[in-house]
Amino acid sequence: MELLKQLVVEEEGQGMTEYGLVLGVIAVAVVGILVSLRGEITTMFQDVLNDIKSRDGSTTTTG
Repeated sequence: MELLKQLVVEEEGQGMTEYGLVLGVIAVAVVGILVSLRGEITTMFQDVLNDIKSRDGSTTTTG
């Protein structure tokens, strides 16, 4: 009976380890993607900032 309990506990620990490894792989992939797209992301935010700065602050209403 004790052996059965140990097997169940070991499998739960193994499952948690697997989830941790998967989470680690996903985190590394996300960081890699963000690093590779850094220039495009910077350009996109700079374009938005330039558009905001170029507006004169007036609002238009339609209708």
